[in-house]
Amino acid sequence: MSKPRTTKTKGESAILPQIEQLLSEQTSVILQAVDEKLSVQDQQTEGRFAAQNLALDKRFSAIEKRIDRLEERFMSRLDQLITTLDKFLKRLTDIEEEFVFMKEDLKRVKAVLREKLGVSLD
Repeated sequence: MSKPRTTKTKGESAILPQIEQLLSEQTSVILQAVDEKLSVQDQQTEGRFAAQNLALDKRFSAIEKRIDRLEERFMSRLDQLITTLDKFLKRLTDIEEEFVFMKEDLKRVKAVLREKLGVSLD
């Protein structure tokens, strides 16, 4: 297989460097335009992200305030419940102590009745 021969004339060889130069300039212009477009898109994207961050910060702030209010209400209700339970337990303890005292008093009354009257109530 033999390679085909291309014959170059003097005019063609002088045009090739000019074409290469023009293509190089055109490539530079295209790359610069693409870089500018990407830069503008980056700025727009950054702006959108900043706006979304502000919106999210506002929403999270509102949610945190709501959670704080709910936590305060919960703690208040829990304190009320604890106070109520403490009062109930005190009353229960007082009633149990009263019952023990009454039981002892009843035993003494039975003992006196048995001793004085000879009557057993068991």
